[in-house]
Amino acid sequence: MNGDLFFGLLRCLRNPKQSARQNQREELNHQQHMIKDMQTNFKDTTVKILLLGTAESGKTTIIKQMRILHINGFTDDERREKIPEIYQNIHDSIIQLVLQMEPLGLPFGSNTSERSANYILSLPAEAPEYFTEEYCDHVMTLWNDVGIRACYDRSNEFPLLDSAKYFLDNFARICEGDYIPSTEDILHSRKVTTGISKITFRVPIPKSLGGGEQEFRMYDVGGQRDERNKWIQVFEGIQAVLFLISCSEFDQNLREDPNQNRLQEALNLFRAVWQNRFLASAGLIVFLNKYDIMERKIRAGKHIVDYFPDFEEFSKRPQQQQSCFDECDWTKMFIKQKMIDITQEQFKRNSRNQCDFSFSERECYYHFTVATDTRCIRDVFSDVQQMILSENINVASSSLF
Repeated sequence: MNGDLFFGLLRCLRNPKQSARQNQREELNHQQHMIKDMQTNFKDTTVKILLLGTAESGKTTIIKQMRILHINGFTDDERREKIPEIYQNIHDSIIQLVLQMEPLGLPFGSNTSERSANYILSLPAEAPEYFTEEYCDHVMTLWNDVGIRACYDRSNEFPLLDSAKYFLDNFARICEGDYIPSTEDILHSRKVTTGISKITFRVPIPKSLGGGEQEFRMYDVGGQRDERNKWIQVFEGIQAVLFLISCSEFDQNLREDPNQNRLQEALNLFRAVWQNRFLASAGLIVFLNKYDIMERKIRAGKHIVDYFPDFEEFSKRPQQQQSCFDECDWTKMFIKQKMIDITQEQFKRNSRNQCDFSFSERECYYHFTVATDTRCIRDVFSDVQQMILSENINVASSSLF
């Protein structure tokens, strides 16, 4: 027998514990190198995020925020391109308010306002290319009318843009001849999303996760009922779903179905997304959006219990009393609990789109957001980004052991 081989075997026999420790160290070093390589390779892949939710939940606003936060916002030319969209939002809002006066039995505050209403109704549905002095005077007369304001206070009873008040409050500025939309104007503007749009951006990776940059690709899809059949086209390869639900819609009905409560529709849609087998491996983050509008409604005298009677029983739960100080807090927690209850439902696959109930044993993360608030979205998305990266790395790391 070779001498070196003989003494090597002899050392192993004499020091079995030392040999085992050495093997453990080598294995650990090997695994650490593999994890480091995996983190490096992961940076080279694109994280795909899908935005889902009902119409007007704020999905497109999130896309705009990503552009503001990660792609240097909007140029002046791009801002000017938004003017027709903003004009149309204003035009649609004032026409809708005027049209609802008679059905709601509300009188105008003056003959001048009635004349302005007749002028507005004489115009086509498409907004003017330019806001003339005459048009601006009539719109401002109407917005300052006590009858129109009373109509606005009952806007949960008919379809009206959430941004109507914002744009009408800022109408004098928007009427100026040299008007260029501000970032806040763009965030409040609304255009129906049809089809599928996407945005790609890069964000810094925290040093705790290896540093460098990560590319994200975010997909936005239409939330109307007739648009949802297109969603499956972007399900493949999705690492995370951002589901947006509007907290403020508890007292409103769908545009597509006047008999269906908007919040209930959103909860039903969330259940379908949670149970969808094509999204079973994707992380799920919920943005409980527009809670600022929800709080405004509650302070104006609206109550979720009038639309969801089970709120009364929920508000008596002792375990919630420590974190809820007023009706706004209770309402936010009630909506969140509705979603938590859905994730805890056991279900079996009864259609090809549903996953087995065993797949539902995953986490869902919740954030209360105001999509038009850039600071809020920056802070929340920073948490979301870190969660997605950590989850993906943890899942990949676990496969090594």
